[in-house]
Amino acid sequence: MAKFPPLMDQRVLRPSESALALGVLTDMDLLRLKTLARLYARGLPPDVSWEDLLQEALTRVLVGTRRRRKEVPTVAFLAGVMRSLKAQHWRRVRALSGGAGRGAAGSAATRDMELADAAAVPERALIAEEALTAIRRLFASDAIALAIIEQLSQGLSALEICAALGISAREYDSARRRMRRTLLKQGLTCGEI
Repeated sequence: MAKFPPLMDQRVLRPSESALALGVLTDMDLLRLKTLARLYARGLPPDVSWEDLLQEALTRVLVGTRRRRKEVPTVAFLAGVMRSLKAQHWRRVRALSGGAGRGAAGSAATRDMELADAAAVPERALIAEEALTAIRRLFASDAIALAIIEQLSQGLSALEICAALGISAREYDSARRRMRRTLLKQGLTCGEI
């Protein structure tokens, strides 16, 4: 008797893998979205990670609950979905706390308290220090890249970094491209997400 192959594949794909497979995103689009997800996840509680934010946005697009107009670029659309998810989270927090959650007109002290990481334990600090050491080692031969990383960690914009380091916008862009290529070669930006 002939044996038929199974009708369903038993693998479970993450939304990002599905989006790549369907051609909805390119690898570079996914890298940009990861960066934006990290940005939007700042200030959210530790139980809401940037991966969750990104995967939820992709899920909503793939399922069809969020539809993109053809003239809107995919990355911009998904960035808007993630921003909306973040706002939705804070609306839910405000509703549960009786309006005492994060307010649009909150004081600077309130905002700083909200951005403080409640889970900043020694273990996480050690992991972060090890990651920074690995990045410094990776870019040890590129002084400009190391200087840019240091300036980015202080929250400076591209223009401020150029002024602080005394480099042109072209030199800055070239260094950022070198950094991106180095990270891609090491497989540090297109991981499991």
